[in-house]
Formats: sequence, structure tokens, C-alpha cells
Amino acid sequence: MLPRPRPPWTPRYVLLVALPIAVTLLVWTVFMTTTDRWGLFWTYGFMTITMVFGSIVAGASSEGGGAVAYPVMTLLFEIDPSVARNFSLAIQSVGMTAASLYIVAKRIRIETTYLWLVAAGGVPGMIGGTYLVAPYVPPAYAKMMFVSFWLSYGLALYTINHVEEQDATSTLPALSIGQKAEMIGVGVFGGLLSAIFGNGIDICSFAFVTLKYRLSEKVATPTSVILMASNAVLGFVLHGAVLQDMTLEAYNFWWVSIPVVVFGAPLGAYVVSLVPRLYIATLLYTIIGVQFVTALWIIQPSWMLLGVSAAVFTLGMGLFFQLPKYGPAVASGGRR
Repeated sequence: MLPRPRPPWTPRYVLLVALPIAVTLLVWTVFMTTTDRWGLFWTYGFMTITMVFGSIVAGASSEGGGAVAYPVMTLLFEIDPSVARNFSLAIQSVGMTAASLYIVAKRIRIETTYLWLVAAGGVPGMIGGTYLVAPYVPPAYAKMMFVSFWLSYGLALYTINHVEEQDATSTLPALSIGQKAEMIGVGVFGGLLSAIFGNGIDICSFAFVTLKYRLSEKVATPTSVILMASNAVLGFVLHGAVLQDMTLEAYNFWWVSIPVVVFGAPLGAYVVSLVPRLYIATLLYTIIGVQFVTALWIIQPSWMLLGVSAAVFTLGMGLFFQLPKYGPAVASGGRR
């Protein structure tokens, strides 16, 4: 006899998923009504539509909702990068937290060693990046360098998955002290990227563990979602409560996006728990490629910027194609 399927509305699911969503929507509705902000949808509704897709990407990939929000705002709508970054952190603190609660409630497999080590590095990375780096990065150079670097990662991951057909593992091996320090360092660098762009610790750490340790995308993706949620909350607190540089415009974008991300991000996490790992990887290749092409189209970089981007791409290719050589041995003929 087949085992009876577990009912979806378990007490754990209600406590961690349904109740937080209901409370969030109730508080949001009361606030929007009492402050008469419903008219914001006429002016800022394009971001509501954008975050329908962005929130699903946030829950289903290591790119985070900021990977959609930031380029759409800065490239398509020419919104100030600091506004786009602050909004990205603010909305991910809601959407990716909702996705994280769904992952925990449904007991979707994550890699806890990876999670805690990178999260520890992400705190000083986010704080240091917010104060010491983000204010001084030219927007066009920052965006082109970012998309060029991750384009090289996408090519490296594609090669491993579809050319060399290496296997993947669901857990990290026992790490030495040096390897743990290395993982914390990845978190510091990822937190710095998040401080600049509104996302980064998720894709940065995901790239490291999937290439060096061949951690399965099905495990690395939900782990990276939880990482970005915690980093986004920290960034939102920094900008909203400490620096107090969250502009009214950023808040307006936030208010019109909350009701879609609380559903979209958990939906993305649900979808990614069902599909084979190579489907997840293919989604990631697509997002990375679209980001790069969109950046070229909108920024129309000068020859100098193209040269810098090419140098970053070459550096990334060298780094990402060498990284697997320093990880544990893996088999060929990878699992699908």
C-alpha cells in the first residue's frame, strides 16, 4: 500500500507560512488604507508587475529578486542606483523571508554548513560594503563588471553540467579550518556585492559551492535563498533605521510590491523543489544571459568600459574554470 500523502496544511505550515503571510497582508492593507496610499499603484504599478516575475525568480534561483529589480529600475527606467539598491534590499527582506519560511516549513533540503559560514561572513561584508564601498562605485562600471563576471560563471557551470557531465553531491565534505575560513571570506565578498547592488551573496556563494564542491543546485538554491533573506534584512535595517537614507520613492516601490512577493517567492521555492537540478541550472544560465544582453543594450558601454568588462570576464573565466580543480574529486555522467 502506498503511503498517504502528507496534507499541505499542517500546523507547521500554518505557523511558518500561512500565518506570517496573513499578518503581513493585514498590516499592509491597514497601512495602505489609513494613509490613503492606494493611488501609488497608478504611478508605481510597473514595479508591482516587475516583482511578480522577480519574486518567483527570487524563490526559484540563486539570483534573488534584486537581480530583476535592480537592472529593471536602473537600466530600463533610469532610476537612481541607490534607490534601486535600497528597494531591492527592502523587498527581498519580505519576499525572500517568505520563501525561507516556506523552505523551512516544507523541510526542503539545505546545506547548513554552507549557510552558517557564509552568513557569518555576510554580516561584516554588508556593513563594510555599505559604509566603505557602495558610495564610491560608478553605476555603469559597477553594473557591467557585475554582469560580465557572472557571465563567466554561467559558462563555467554550463561546461561542468553539460560538457564534462560531472556528478553533484547533496552535502559538503568535512571542511578544514582553512576551508571554513575560505567560505567565510566568500560571505564577506558576497555581502559587499549585496551592499552595492542589493543582491550578490546568494549568487556569489552559490557559484563557489557548485563549482568547487559540486554541491547540487537543488540544495544550493534554497540555501542561497535563506542567505539572501538574512543579508537583505540586515541591509534594510542599515538603510532604513541606521543610515536612514531610504527615500520616499524607494518606500513607494516597496509598498506596491509587498502583496505580490509574499506569494511569488514561496511559489518559486515550491517550483524549484519539484524540478530536476539541471532545470534549475538552465534557469540560471538564462537569467545571467538576459542580464548581460540587457546591460549591453541599455548602457551602450564605451570602448573603455567594454575593455574593462572584457578583462573582468577573462578574470572570471580563469577563476571559475580553475575552482573545480581545488575541490573534491567528482564522477562523470552526472545525475539529472
